[in-house]
Amino acid sequence: MEQSIKYTVIDLFAGCGGLSLGLYQAGWNGLFAIEKNPNAFETLKYNLIDGKNHFDWPEWLPQTNLDIIEVNKKYSKQLIALRGKVDLVAGGPPCQGFSMAGKRVEDDTRNQLVFSYIDFIRMVLPKLILFENVKGFTYAFDKKRNQGAVPYSRMVIDRLQELGYDVQGQIIDFSKYGVPQRRKRFILIGVKDGVKGSAQKFIQLLDNQKEQFLKRNRLSEYCTISDAISDLLQQNGQEETPDRKGFNSGLYGDVQSPYQKLMRKEIKNTQRIPNSHSFAHHSKEKRDIFERLLAEYPLRGKRIDGNSRENWGIRQRGITILDSQALAPTITNMPDDYLHYCEPRIMTVRECARIQSFPDWYEFKSKYTTGGKLRKAEVPRYSQVGNAIPPLFAQQAGLVLKEMLS
Repeated sequence: MEQSIKYTVIDLFAGCGGLSLGLYQAGWNGLFAIEKNPNAFETLKYNLIDGKNHFDWPEWLPQTNLDIIEVNKKYSKQLIALRGKVDLVAGGPPCQGFSMAGKRVEDDTRNQLVFSYIDFIRMVLPKLILFENVKGFTYAFDKKRNQGAVPYSRMVIDRLQELGYDVQGQIIDFSKYGVPQRRKRFILIGVKDGVKGSAQKFIQLLDNQKEQFLKRNRLSEYCTISDAISDLLQQNGQEETPDRKGFNSGLYGDVQSPYQKLMRKEIKNTQRIPNSHSFAHHSKEKRDIFERLLAEYPLRGKRIDGNSRENWGIRQRGITILDSQALAPTITNMPDDYLHYCEPRIMTVRECARIQSFPDWYEFKSKYTTGGKLRKAEVPRYSQVGNAIPPLFAQQAGLVLKEMLS
């Protein structure tokens, strides 16, 4: 009987669709998704709108990349009319201005999208809220100079409580849920008109059901980098990249772990080239440095920067040699940050996507990468992957949220 119940979700700041994908896998029905960037929306549309028919897109909303500020202004009547019809609003505003990994910028205009998020919630009033952001979202800007500074997380909690939500926020490490990377994020759950403590049940249920979920998918809680990507080695052979002229892609090797088997579940045996598994062009100088690091550098999984970086001839700001038997560091939109654990090259988009728990059938669109000031304007494939919520965690969250509703 449960299958006949349609749980409805709207995905805000949807990116390339990591959160929507996980919720789709958990049996949710999307109403629509809001994503401003055309590159990221192209990926989401290809896979989940056109490919999986995940969304019952309303006629009044254009099926294209949209700015939430404009949506709130132009479609306020339609959004208010959704009250009582939406089970969940999921997603969090862009995190770059809050990230501890980058430059925390208080006046980053993207930070203000938090208030557009609150305006959207005020109009729709969903039964549940799933809000995600970086750990830095919970720290106040410039606390030393302004003792009264309040973190954005506190602002969000206060405003949601004013709207009648019981709210619980917590830092969650996705690696505890089968995702093969150390990735900690602020997850906030809101329950409309819930008694105090209602939202706290999310964490309890998530932890209670984790073991059963992983066992059902034949996964272990601790998944190493090798478990995730050892079937994607360059030494498997190469062919010309289908959608990237002048570059080569790697070929599939044999499945070597239950995690790889799950990621390749919908891939036909005849498919030789994984999507977005295109290798970068490295200069001979850089390749020589990479080979020397792999052969001689004593540490794995620890960033090489400062004097060590200069001594080894590394010209970029720093690099980490991945440890095949450990969790990956947090996948970012900077592909040059990580050196493959046994081959003298950086990671491919597909390898980053595997570590983010995107299944191999999920195809990424637009160009592969970009640099400089364009990073703020463009969201090519590496950035789409690095900015996403791991679908494997999102699926577990979706199952728990359905149980909370039922």
